[in-house]
Amino acid sequence: MADVRFDGVRKVYDNGQVAVHGASFDIADGELMVLVGPSGCGKSTLLRMVAGLEEISAGTLSIGGRVVNDVAPKDRDIAMVFQNYALYPHMTVAENLAFGLKLRGHDKAEIARRVQAAADMLGLDGMLDKLPRAMSGGQRQRVALGRALVREPAVFLLDEPLSNLDAKLRHSVRTEIAQLHRKLGTTMIYVTHDQVEAMTLGQRIVVLNDGVIQQIDTPMALYERPANLFVAGFLGSPAMNTLRGRLQAATDGRFELDMGEGQRIPLGRPSMAPDWLGREVVVGIRPEHLQPGGGEAAFEALIESIEPVGNEMFVNLRHGARPLVMRVPPQALPAAGEGIGVAVVPAALHFFDAASGLRLEPGA
Repeated sequence: MADVRFDGVRKVYDNGQVAVHGASFDIADGELMVLVGPSGCGKSTLLRMVAGLEEISAGTLSIGGRVVNDVAPKDRDIAMVFQNYALYPHMTVAENLAFGLKLRGHDKAEIARRVQAAADMLGLDGMLDKLPRAMSGGQRQRVALGRALVREPAVFLLDEPLSNLDAKLRHSVRTEIAQLHRKLGTTMIYVTHDQVEAMTLGQRIVVLNDGVIQQIDTPMALYERPANLFVAGFLGSPAMNTLRGRLQAATDGRFELDMGEGQRIPLGRPSMAPDWLGREVVVGIRPEHLQPGGGEAAFEALIESIEPVGNEMFVNLRHGARPLVMRVPPQALPAAGEGIGVAVVPAALHFFDAASGLRLEPGA
């Protein structure tokens, strides 16, 4: 096992495109770190630099305390799992698992031990004689995991390993990866564009956008205290509601957001700094922090549609020209096209500077 350290790591392609802007962060020994962001944000480039598949333009990358900028991929003690499995179609499962070990000159007894251990851990024991074409997508992905596992590397690299699986298989293989990490305690770097994978797998998450690190923290810290509007909007499904306007004092210590054109949203008594009054801000409201009802932080909205999804409902609303989403338990509500009273949870509001998009904190 080993820690991984990025110190000002930068990637610039020959055409001048900057894929990664000076990334600096540490991944602890035994940690499962997820790199997440939209397509083209630089997450796979970071992973490929760890693997040695992309040259580093500037900065240093260390694995286990050793700078590996100029170390060949085969000498970095890493193993990589790709989204397309990359299995040899003419080889059985056992042969696929053993192939890399044979290339590295391990003896037959050691190869057999490692292959059997991986097969037992991943539930592949009865499939060792099968060819990949006779297996499901989930089974093939387990073989790809097993091929990395037999290497017994210091660092596992997983590049969108579940993107080719359907929703049910993604859930089951995601669970297997989490269990595998708990059993092995090996350092893992996991790349995905899927925020659900990031939130459920990562001990910590690196959120990237346009090659720049936006925030690094635990899943719930990112969800509850996003550092900026990008993180706030990227993590959470449905996405956070955002409303732009000026903060105004109402009455009895209450506040409201003046969005112009006669549109105002009551905010109740949230925690905020006095100097925010009159300032243009963006107020973020998670869908679960809008609830049907009245009170001092309530307003009227129009129901546009209701989406039942089993144990909860997503209610698509409109307040003036502004769309909102409310997440509620299954319940009787007015029909689409009718009005409804909507109450804000003041203590759960998020405030961001309208110009910079950065989070505002009382007393900061």
